[in-house]
Amino acid sequence: MITRIELDNGVRILAENIPTVRSVSIGVWIGTGSRFESQEENGVSHFLEHMFFKGTKTRSAAEIAESFDRIGGQVNAFTSKEYTCYYAKVLDDHAGLAVDVLSDMFFNSVFDKSELKKEKNVVYEEIKMVDDTPDDIVHDLLSEASYGKHALGYPILGTVDTLQTFDEDTLRNYMAKFYTGDHVVISIAGNITDEVIEQLKESFSKVEPTTYQHPEDKPTFLSNTIVRKKDTEQAHLCLGYPGLSIGEKNVYALVLLNNLLGGSMSSRLFQEIREKRGLCYSVFSYHSSYQDSGMLTIYAATAHSQLDDLTKALLETTAYLADNGMTEKELNNGKEQLKGSLMLSLESTNSRMSRNGKNELLLKKHRSLDDIVDEIDKVTLSDVNKLAASILKEKPSVSLINTTGVLPEVFAK
Repeated sequence: MITRIELDNGVRILAENIPTVRSVSIGVWIGTGSRFESQEENGVSHFLEHMFFKGTKTRSAAEIAESFDRIGGQVNAFTSKEYTCYYAKVLDDHAGLAVDVLSDMFFNSVFDKSELKKEKNVVYEEIKMVDDTPDDIVHDLLSEASYGKHALGYPILGTVDTLQTFDEDTLRNYMAKFYTGDHVVISIAGNITDEVIEQLKESFSKVEPTTYQHPEDKPTFLSNTIVRKKDTEQAHLCLGYPGLSIGEKNVYALVLLNNLLGGSMSSRLFQEIREKRGLCYSVFSYHSSYQDSGMLTIYAATAHSQLDDLTKALLETTAYLADNGMTEKELNNGKEQLKGSLMLSLESTNSRMSRNGKNELLLKKHRSLDDIVDEIDKVTLSDVNKLAASILKEKPSVSLINTTGVLPEVFAK
């Protein structure tokens, strides 16, 4: 049972009480990420996430870390394209402390100049690390190829050039714009007391009401190509196809399609390209849903000498699925796998906290497990096969990292 509380300033608190566990997971969700940044401030959402851990008016960075380490808890954060989350998981006895520290980070971070300088260097190294990891950076290149100059194509980490310009005013101004009432959701799941809920209400009633709303800027999916020449042991290839936005009617059909295509060890891509042809170690697909767009991504890596064979195999597999669809057996297996995965994930308070936070922030609605299972069961073979024909016959966007900087010949046809 999820309890929803909306404060006068627009902040929403989602509480799911699970009295049979001894843990509590708390997430502070903010409805902004790299998608809502200008080109000049690209990376500020992620950098702000880092700076929240670098000290408040009453706690140093070390004291923030020690607050959780000494009670056996966990604290972390992440930034995506459309939201940012600061979260903690602790024993239920320490939930009040977790709320206190998280709210202290939210309201009282000082953004000290020396800490800003040090943390910029940390993020520089993070950018370099990703740049040195071709199986990471190739996905950023695909976003750029698929969305062009739209902010969905920006890297979440930003760039060295944009990062250099950030100062305390940059962070304060960004917070004043986005870290406000309607953009903030507090999600808590676990063995919750009334006292902790009252503490959350009191703490986050201080958030300023929202005055700025995100503009309407629906992206256009582009079938562009980006190739980067790099001295690597393998060629890394991504293909991108237009997907569905979050909450769209056929989204479960697409989840089932992705699962069959490359979402599991029994998938078409894994079985055909790795098991039968032995062309690669890593091959998979995944679907990314945004508020008004989506992308189905295929990734694979292989020896440079096998890149042509790999590319042909990928395109043959997608074309066959587009033309012939999946079987009834594959559909039923996919449904059971999806339902099992969903139910197992709900055994974790952190998963429940994340699910409730994202649903409130992006969909503003919550469905019961029975409702979701019913939606999955309603998906027909025709639904999935029509979607496969529609999506996989589109010309894909392409990102590639290899030693020549040259595309396989099959893309020239």
